[in-house]
Amino acid sequence: MSIIPMPKSVSMTEGCYTLPEEIKITSDFDLPLVQKYVDICDDAEIKIKRDSSLSAEGYTLKVTCDSITVSAASKTGAYYALQTIRKLGKLDLGGRDIPCCEIADEPRFGWRGINLDESRHFFGKDEVKRLLDLMFLQKLNVFHWHLTDDNGWRIEIKKYPLLTEIGSNRKYTHVGGWKSRKIDHTPYGGYYTQEDIKEIIEYARERGITVVPEIDFPAHIASAIAAYNNLACRDIECEVFGFFGGLIPETVEMNRHWNRTLCCGKESTFEFVYGVLDEVCELFDAPYIHVGGDEAPTGEWKECPHCQKVIKDNNLKNERELQGWFTNKLNEYLKQKGKKLIGWNEILKADNLDTEDKNIVVQYWTPQRDKNAERYVNNGGSMIMSNHKSFYFDMPYAMHPLKNTYTYRPENFGVNSDNVANVLGIEGELWTEWIPDRERLDMLTFPRIEAMAEVAWSPESTRDYKGFLARLEEEKKLLDKLGVNYAVDKISSPKGFFYKKNIVAKFFSGNPNLETELNREYKSKGAKKQ
Repeated sequence: MSIIPMPKSVSMTEGCYTLPEEIKITSDFDLPLVQKYVDICDDAEIKIKRDSSLSAEGYTLKVTCDSITVSAASKTGAYYALQTIRKLGKLDLGGRDIPCCEIADEPRFGWRGINLDESRHFFGKDEVKRLLDLMFLQKLNVFHWHLTDDNGWRIEIKKYPLLTEIGSNRKYTHVGGWKSRKIDHTPYGGYYTQEDIKEIIEYARERGITVVPEIDFPAHIASAIAAYNNLACRDIECEVFGFFGGLIPETVEMNRHWNRTLCCGKESTFEFVYGVLDEVCELFDAPYIHVGGDEAPTGEWKECPHCQKVIKDNNLKNERELQGWFTNKLNEYLKQKGKKLIGWNEILKADNLDTEDKNIVVQYWTPQRDKNAERYVNNGGSMIMSNHKSFYFDMPYAMHPLKNTYTYRPENFGVNSDNVANVLGIEGELWTEWIPDRERLDMLTFPRIEAMAEVAWSPESTRDYKGFLARLEEEKKLLDKLGVNYAVDKISSPKGFFYKKNIVAKFFSGNPNLETELNREYKSKGAKKQ
């Protein structure tokens, strides 16, 4: 069976069911995504039945020479069965024959996600919907939407109109790689209205995908501070920052404002944060709100009289505990709204974080092992795994090849075998500092997304990298048909020290698009394999 992700249990038999020219189905579910392609009737050879004994996203599929029977507990499970049929029969490629088989299938993890950063580069509704369709194809179910950061505020907040009027626009953009000092002075902007967001949430919901917003507090917030200067510890006029990362040319005006934090000592800060969260919680029906919490510098807080007063009045030990106190307040506010707080694993640096409160979910990303994160998940805390070497899809394949993603195990990052149940799931990250367009987004995402989908969905006991690569060759035919610019083997599985050294050097200091250019060249020559 050449499909990805590999189902949990498969039994193949002889023969096939040939789809008729006019496809008719009988269904216990309303299936609007397929109704324009098939006729719904009371008695058909293709039957979709409700079976509440199955898991929420699970399904069974039985294909004989005369009929197809799908059983599922939910519409999403039924759709996943249809995606399996789609791939089994190569329907996108003109196929009509579905091999006879019996399949019992369900996901290993409940959280199977992709994060798209739209602060650094803005993609818009059509591209987001396309990504959701491709996630749906791989049975992924969480779209983590990074809507705010230093470089652009991308979500309309009606109470604070300057967030989009000012915070969504920058005058320049850093280009050329992490160590580059080049700047493109073309103005850059864009944001989603609340109506846009409702449309995308509904589009995702119909595909069984939950949209989880990330609104970063208290750091990665320079775009909001540019709109409302009083949010910072020092009320200094500034603009949206167009540089990425920490290496900033001396000539850039905002050198000392990179990644500035909110002032945690002002009541006006909490009025702003709660005002933003009120609208975000109203817009998004997901049970989670991601608040970031990573990479918060403490320098401003050390010099701020408001922050120091909070530290003294609350008997806090230091500025890290100030962030813990701040995060605890956000957590309590979100709990009142029926939401769970998600934060990157740096939030655990604060000794006073309310880790006894299981309302907090930690997302573990750091390249280096984090004992705080590992202690948290092994003591019953909920965790999402996005470890850098396996799931940072924006990084060059020369640093993190495809095999890193496929061979991932939570146990390799300190999760005890008995505590893997505390892992909600896994997620691939698409940070877009060096991803300005669809071509590069596709190339870095595919085929990593297939590898991640199989890690998230299939039992670990069925995983086999060589077998996966063989099935991937069949999957590429589908990707070609869908116009997906996947990485060819020479890119996704590079060989040779000098090759890797050159790619990495160019990525960091000269040409971060080198892999994209090479991929384009290899494809033009018809190179599909090493």
